[in-house]
Amino acid sequence: LAVPTDSVYHHFWGGLLRARFDDPEFNNDFAAWVRHALHDLPLAERLAVIDPADFVDTEALRQEVLEVVEQRLDEISGPLWAPRDQRFHFMRGQLVVFDTGLRLSEPHELVELLPKLSLGSMYYHVIDARSRPTQGVDDFRTWIDGHAGLGEELSQIDPYFTSLQDLRDQYARVVSAYFTMDAR
Repeated sequence: LAVPTDSVYHHFWGGLLRARFDDPEFNNDFAAWVRHALHDLPLAERLAVIDPADFVDTEALRQEVLEVVEQRLDEISGPLWAPRDQRFHFMRGQLVVFDTGLRLSEPHELVELLPKLSLGSMYYHVIDARSRPTQGVDDFRTWIDGHAGLGEELSQIDPYFTSLQDLRDQYARVVSAYFTMDAR
């Protein structure tokens, strides 16, 4: 029985959309569950350092999770057990998109818009966009095609090891600095 790749996607990226009160160092659901239910710190740490942005698709990410778990099982003498009330529940997310009515004509307009953009919009235009088969990059980099330097700077921001608010702030700083320097 294979876990659907959209469930793997949800357990890696979905945490950005909900409040988290567990250890921030375990930024995906698998790592947090292994730490708190199985109490296996080495496995939790290995799962926590997997960056889903490093994988070309979610199937490759799923295979990496399996390899990490299998390696750990080879290292220990017996199975890992979770209490009955702490089982891992595989879930899927459903993204709902609403038209905000906001429209931009020129990339420099991002300077004013980005600091006010909702966190849900950041998720959609940065995280979700990267998973779309036709793109592989976020919507902002696709849209600012004529500004290669800006696209390169934005590509250096890792969206996984941060919060959506920090991600929005980083994008806003980079875009603002780019267009401020460009205006000189």
